[in-house]
Amino acid sequence: MNIDAINEKAKEESGFIQKVFAEIGKVIVNQRYLIERQIICILTDGHLLIEGVPGLAKTYSVKALAHSIDAEFKRIQFTPDLLPADVMGTEIYDSKTGKFTTKKGPVFANIILADEINRAPPKVQSALLEAMQERQVTIGDKTFPLPSPFFVLATQNPIEQEGTYPLPEAQVDRFKLKAVITYPSYDDELKIMEIDADEKMKEIKPVIKPDDILRLKKFVSEIYVDDKIKRYILDIVFATREPEKYKLDELKSLIQYGASPRASKYLLETSKAHAFIERRGFVIPEDVKEMAKDVLRHRIILTYEAEAENITTEDIIQKILNTIEVP
Repeated sequence: MNIDAINEKAKEESGFIQKVFAEIGKVIVNQRYLIERQIICILTDGHLLIEGVPGLAKTYSVKALAHSIDAEFKRIQFTPDLLPADVMGTEIYDSKTGKFTTKKGPVFANIILADEINRAPPKVQSALLEAMQERQVTIGDKTFPLPSPFFVLATQNPIEQEGTYPLPEAQVDRFKLKAVITYPSYDDELKIMEIDADEKMKEIKPVIKPDDILRLKKFVSEIYVDDKIKRYILDIVFATREPEKYKLDELKSLIQYGASPRASKYLLETSKAHAFIERRGFVIPEDVKEMAKDVLRHRIILTYEAEAENITTEDIIQKILNTIEVP
């Protein structure tokens, strides 16, 4: 494997990233973290769960991203009365022909925004998560493949619990990344006040096509990762399961369940994508550290003791990153 050749190609192929940021920047003020996570998920065939209070431009950011990559975008507002057929589609009886015709639901698009996913009943959540995993939908006795690329960005509001159906841990694990976004700074909010987002959205020009994304996904998977980096990833994940083996005895009583093997795989894949965004053809420890919290925060189950002491999964991940020896 010629690392220099991969590195040169990464510099060349990743040029579109800055153009995407420039286009989205017409609408969104300083949300690089959120946009980066969306791009990383698209480049690694994953899905993104975002937690944040209302009004932080989650909808605008994913809509702007869809415009910048010339992809079909659909927004689904999740409500308690939503049915699986409202998302997936259904068969409709045509009285003139006496036959059933298939009406596809909004899930048949390249980029889906599942707004407030925890407001819909478990049956609807499961239907969407199954489509995310299988990349296909069965309506009646017919199975339809979903478009490619296919990316779901789901949001959930952390402050309201009444009338919500929290996603079970096993279903949350289906999301490659969980991003947490907070309020903008004073200066950023001053700029936000002056932007007419709906008008600016019309100015966004596509800089890449879905076919290019499919090609780039293959390249990102070929980015070089040294064995030492792979072992570093495994050490981080195993430290969530067996902290005492990594001189982290104080974490043993705080972690009920550590991260699944899916976490190791996803941390490797997203570290490659982060290296690509940074215009490198090889992964360094900083890529792994950058992605660790987003990959692990929803895959570690805390004990009651940790919750009683107000210890978060972020605290535990940071402690692990501070302790594990960097290659």
